Amino acid sequence: MKNLKYTILTLLLSFAAFANVSNTEKEALLALYNSTNGAQWNSTWDTSAPINTWYGVKLENNIVVEINLPFNNLQGELPNEIGDLTGLTKLNLGFNGISGNVPASLSKLQNLERLELFMNKFEGEIPAELGNLKNLKSLKLYSNKLSGNIPLALMQLTNLEELLLGSNFLTGNIPREIGALSKLKKFSVMDNKMYGEIPVEMAQLMELEELLLSTNEFTGDVPIEFVNLTKLNTIMVSDNKLNREFISVSGKNPPSLMLMETGSATASMDIEKD
Repeated sequence: MKNLKYTILTLLLSFAAFANVSNTEKEALLALYNSTNGAQWNSTWDTSAPINTWYGVKLENNIVVEINLPFNNLQGELPNEIGDLTGLTKLNLGFNGISGNVPASLSKLQNLERLELFMNKFEGEIPAELGNLKNLKSLKLYSNKLSGNIPLALMQLTNLEELLLGSNFLTGNIPREIGALSKLKKFSVMDNKMYGEIPVEMAQLMELEELLLSTNEFTGDVPIEFVNLTKLNTIMVSDNKLNREFISVSGKNPPSLMLMETGSATASMDIEKD
């Protein structure tokens, strides 16, 4: 009889731990835990405890709205069930060892504002489906093993303020449609294998503060129209195949240094290598 009572009590406590969170979200969290070797996380979850006590999980009105697990030794692959956490506004899994593809199911997270998967081991192409995340303000996928082109669909994310894709194996051009990202403040594709000319359409990005294009295979010239980017304070275009070779500039107003007279390099001397 005592064993029966203990079993019933355990079941009731277990139910209470999940009672305020939908079964779908509970299963999605457990899928994340199991597929990334949760037992070996630096700060692990007691899955028998209430979800609002789980490290890095934030609830609002019994809905999971944030998962913050950086530097937490997540190993394995990101499960498709992550797309069932439809209340998420922020997903930060940076500085871990997650491998495999970036799941296209992330496109179901229509409330997502920040997707931070940097400093992992993701590979394959960036899913074009991420272009469905209309509320996204920050997309950080740098320092992975991603390949292929930048999906044209990402140019539909008109609320983006940060698009950081550096230190991968990306190829292809910067889409000319990038001019539609009118709120963009930071853009980085440095340390990839991209090529083609730097699109003049980037001069439409009037909020741009940081532009990091170094260590690729870009050709042609830095568009003179960049002189209009008055908020730009950091520009890195070195180590490409441009007609001129430039060093990096930060902490000034780089466009003012890029004013050039036809046939003369004297006006760009401050940033041009000898």
